[in-house]
Amino acid sequence: MTEPQVIVVGAGPVGQTAALLLARWGVPVLVLDRRPERDAAGSRSICQQRDVLDVWASVGAGRVAEEGLTWTTARTYYRERELFSWTFEHQGPLPPFVNISQARTEQILDAAIAAQPLIEVRWGHEVTGLEQDAHGVTLRCGGRVLRAPYVLLCAGARAQALRQALGVAFDGETFGDQFLICDIKADLPGWEHERRFYFDPAWNPGRQVLIHPCPDSAFRIDWQVSPHFIPTEDDISRKIRQIIGDREYELIWRTTYRFHSRLASRMRVGRVLLAGDCAHLVAPFGARGLNSGVPDAENAAWKLAFVLNGWAPEELLETYHDERHAAARENLEVTAATMRFLAPRTEEERARRRRALDAGDAAGIDSGRFAEPYWYVDSPLTTPEPGRPFAGRPPRGTSPPPAPGVILPDVPLAGGRLRELCREGFLLLLGEMCDSRLFAQVVGKVITAPLAVRELAEVDGTGCLASELGAVPGEAWVVRPDAHIAAIIPHAGPETVAAAVGRAARLI
Repeated sequence: MTEPQVIVVGAGPVGQTAALLLARWGVPVLVLDRRPERDAAGSRSICQQRDVLDVWASVGAGRVAEEGLTWTTARTYYRERELFSWTFEHQGPLPPFVNISQARTEQILDAAIAAQPLIEVRWGHEVTGLEQDAHGVTLRCGGRVLRAPYVLLCAGARAQALRQALGVAFDGETFGDQFLICDIKADLPGWEHERRFYFDPAWNPGRQVLIHPCPDSAFRIDWQVSPHFIPTEDDISRKIRQIIGDREYELIWRTTYRFHSRLASRMRVGRVLLAGDCAHLVAPFGARGLNSGVPDAENAAWKLAFVLNGWAPEELLETYHDERHAAARENLEVTAATMRFLAPRTEEERARRRRALDAGDAAGIDSGRFAEPYWYVDSPLTTPEPGRPFAGRPPRGTSPPPAPGVILPDVPLAGGRLRELCREGFLLLLGEMCDSRLFAQVVGKVITAPLAVRELAEVDGTGCLASELGAVPGEAWVVRPDAHIAAIIPHAGPETVAAAVGRAARLI
C-alpha cells in the first residue's frame, strides 16, 4: 500500500464507511483500532435508514439492505391496552430501513474493505498522542509514530484523550436510568414483522420496553430500568419470560448502558475531523446514532478527497463542521424532546405524558422520530432559490419537497436508481431547452473535479423523472457528491450554473 493520505482512527461502522468512501475516491487510507480484533457479537445499532443503505450500496456493501429485515407494523401499548398501530408497505428501489445487528453490518463492511487495495486496517493500535502542523498530523501508538496529511477520528464516545488533545469540549448530560438490552432467538409467530413499544407495562411498571424483530428469528428487547439495577441471570430470565411466556429461547447477547446527550464543541480542528459517536451522542430512540454517523463519514470523505486531489481549497473542510455540527444539534433537539416524554423530570412533563397516554393521542405520544437526512438549507455551499423554499421539517415518515439543501429523491430509473448517478462527482441535471454541451463547457472551466452533465429527458425518457422532481423546462439542478441538492436554478444560464457549482465546491 502507498503512504496513507488519511488515517481513520476507529474501525466501527463509521470508520469503516469513511475508509470505503475515501478509497472509492482513490485516496489511500490507514484504519487504526485500539482493540485486538473485531467484536463478534451484539445487536447494538440495529436500525439503518434508507439513505444510509444507499451509501453502503455505493461502496459494495449492499448486502446490508438485502439481509436486513424491514418490519411493517408498529404497535404502541399503554399498560395492558394497545393504543394504536400503523402498517405500511415499502415501495422504491431500497427499503425505508432495515433491522440488522451491528455485528453483521460490520462483517459486511469488513468484506468490502478486504476487497479494496487502498485500505489497510491495523488492530491493536491505540492512539496515545496526536499533534498537527501545517503539513500533516502525527499520531503516536505507543512507541510507533504514524503520519498523514489528514486524520478522521471515528474512535467513539470514549475518545476523551484525543478530544482533549485537540482542545475539544464534549458537553452534555447523562440520563439517570439504565437500559437493559438482550438479543434473543425465539419462535414468536406474528411478531416477525412487528415493532412493539410498551409504556408502563405491568411487568416493567413506570418505565418502557421496546421490542424489535431482527433477521433469523432474533429479537432485540430494551428495558428501561432503575439506575441501581444490577441484572442477575434469574432477573433476565424472568424479564424475558414476562414477554414471551414459556416458549423456548436462546439468549445471544446482553448489556446495560446509560443514554447520553453530548456534542463536541468542534467537529473540525485544523487537519483533524471528528465523526460519529466521537463527535455526538444521542439517545437511541429514533435510531439517530449510526444513522447520523454515516452521513458524517460521507460528508467528510468527499470533502477530504476534493482537497487532497486539488479539486477544492482546504477551506472546504470547514463546511464539514458547519453542516454536520448543525445536523448533530438537530438530532440532539429531537432526541431530547423524546427523552422528556419517555423519562419526564418535572411534574408538568409527567402530567403531559399521562394526558397523552390516557387519551391514546398518537400525535402527542413521542417514542422517537425516526432518523432522516439533515437538510443543508443554510449551508454556505447551498444556493437558495426563492421559488423553491425549504418547506420545513415534514410530517413523520415523509420527505420534504425537493429544494436547495435537501437530499435528492432516490427515484427508480430503468436499470437503476437516480442517486447512483450522484456518487462520481458533481451532477448537473438539465431540463428541456438547456444545451448540455454548452453547460458542460462553461462549468468545466470553473471546476476540475469530476462533473457529469445529464439531460433529464436522457436519464428517463418517459418524463416520469421530471414529474417526480417537479422540474420545469429551462431549469438546472446542481447535485453534490453526497446527493444533496446544491442549487435549483430556473431560467438557467451556463454562467449562473457555473457560479452555483463553484460555490458548492468552495471555489468562489
